[in-house]
Amino acid sequence: MSANPARHRPSGLAFALASALAFGGSGVFARPLLDAGMDSLHVTWLRVAGAALLLLPVALAHWRVARRRPLLVLAYGVFPMAGVQALYFAAIARIPVGIALLIEFLGPVLVLLWLRVVRRTRVSPAAVVGVVLAVAGLGLLLEVWAGMRLDVIGVSLALGAAAAQAAFFLLGDSMGEDTDPLAVIAFGSLVATVLLGVLAQPWTIPWGLLADPVTLGGFHVPGWAMALWLGLVCTAIAYFTGVSAIRRLSPQVAGGVAYLEVVTAIVLAWVLLGEALTPVQILGAAVIVTGAFIAQTAVPGTPALLEDTPAGGTGPTGVTAPP
Repeated sequence: MSANPARHRPSGLAFALASALAFGGSGVFARPLLDAGMDSLHVTWLRVAGAALLLLPVALAHWRVARRRPLLVLAYGVFPMAGVQALYFAAIARIPVGIALLIEFLGPVLVLLWLRVVRRTRVSPAAVVGVVLAVAGLGLLLEVWAGMRLDVIGVSLALGAAAAQAAFFLLGDSMGEDTDPLAVIAFGSLVATVLLGVLAQPWTIPWGLLADPVTLGGFHVPGWAMALWLGLVCTAIAYFTGVSAIRRLSPQVAGGVAYLEVVTAIVLAWVLLGEALTPVQILGAAVIVTGAFIAQTAVPGTPALLEDTPAGGTGPTGVTAPP
């Protein structure tokens, strides 16, 4: 990857905000297709396939990345691109969009646990505080004292998405200065399209549903418009603006703005889907976001997972998290 451009806070913040808004709408715009009867794997495949098609020129322009870093490209396609999105969409088919995304954003907490338990890396007191807050917030969100009122399978799927998101942060640590993040995203979407294609079997997709109108916030919108929005805005544009933000801001600032994704998802789900959180869940949401943010900013640089990384490689907090 070429040297980072000079830091430019105004444009960087604009890109970071655009990325958070684009990512935050993915669950809300996927829900009408799920409610219409489309399987979550089919919706996920439509999203990554649309993104792969739109990012194909990037992959062709950076074809050497796949030859030089095949394991990174493969892992990126399996975990951040296929894993996070498939598990997240499966979760929102069973639990509210905002709650699923909040649980997924425990990814930075899982990164810290990985570093401490598996890598035996010393973590800062601030990181411990972040973990404690995030776990306490999760308890409030799930209202565990009432026997956890949410669907257990849905919560488990969301936790799986959090684990895949943690892999995303750790994989980001293996990108050196010679690797363009957008090229990795482009190839990752191609890998995810093939992988999910085997599972989703796109020839079994009820394509007729895309021609029928679906309901979103009281409006009737063609199903194909939802699928196009997911691939273009919630994936291709979201990743592009996210990478652009990171290259113009410090990782901590870009990561902080990325947490607006959670706020966006909760507000859109409330306005368009009628999914409101209880006061206790709102408190839990605030505690989770605070704890996960502290945990994310406390994550130190880690050794590359797949191969040695040149000095100055992007750290786990250096890439905006996917939904």
